[in-house]
Amino acid sequence: MAYLQLCIKSIRKNAHFEHQIIVIINEGKDGTLEWVETQTDLDYIFSDTNLGICFGLNAARSLIQGDYVCYMNDDMYACPNWDLPLKNEIDAIGHNYFFLSGTMIEPTDTNNPCVIIQPYGTDIDTFEEELLLKNYKKNTKKDWKGATWPPNVLHRDLWDLVGGMSVEFSPGMYSDPDLSRKLWAAGVRYFKGIGESRVYHFGSKSTGKIKHNKGKKTFLMKWGVSSRDFTGRTLERGNAFEETNKSIEPIKNVKSKFKQILAILSKDT
Repeated sequence: MAYLQLCIKSIRKNAHFEHQIIVIINEGKDGTLEWVETQTDLDYIFSDTNLGICFGLNAARSLIQGDYVCYMNDDMYACPNWDLPLKNEIDAIGHNYFFLSGTMIEPTDTNNPCVIIQPYGTDIDTFEEELLLKNYKKNTKKDWKGATWPPNVLHRDLWDLVGGMSVEFSPGMYSDPDLSRKLWAAGVRYFKGIGESRVYHFGSKSTGKIKHNKGKKTFLMKWGVSSRDFTGRTLERGNAFEETNKSIEPIKNVKSKFKQILAILSKDT
């Protein structure tokens, strides 16, 4: 519960815009449910068993009131104005066929080209919040290709188009690249990580509590390509983003697919 409280505190304190915050409570035996029920600005879903993130996010969709879905892990701390660069990017794109990620700051180097390495603590007890707030902008980070990591942002119509999270990946391992692959199949080609949108990530504090599914194998069997090949070769995740990627052609492609489907259906009736 301590990580959830810190995450929510950071959103309340550091967001540029006001947000509807929806909490997914799996089991909540540590007092999480009771605490959330006392917070008048929080919406939530609750399960007395651990549904995992796939079922959890899909259930939370019914509560969403705004136009965009933003997903963040509870082991993240939102840095000041983390949401403003995301909103500016959405306004600049000019269409809804996109998938955006914020950029994580992590305490240890795992050879992830999408993150910034700055050690401000590996857990709640060692977290140096004031030092993070003072220095989080010091390391520059260019926008990067291949959004898959939370925090993620996409339009709710696009979320609905691809059916949200795929429950065959429950409780959640490899569900993130699967969502990106479904968006790719729907015609989305604008996958971008925003360098100025930053969150501090303690690292696997939530997923470390659950039994992992064999998501790597599921992804391969589902899509006929490995997650590594898709994110590395197709999305080029971590490479510098090029503005030439800003294309609205996927919208036309998706519309033409709908026309083909409708034509086939009309022949069968």
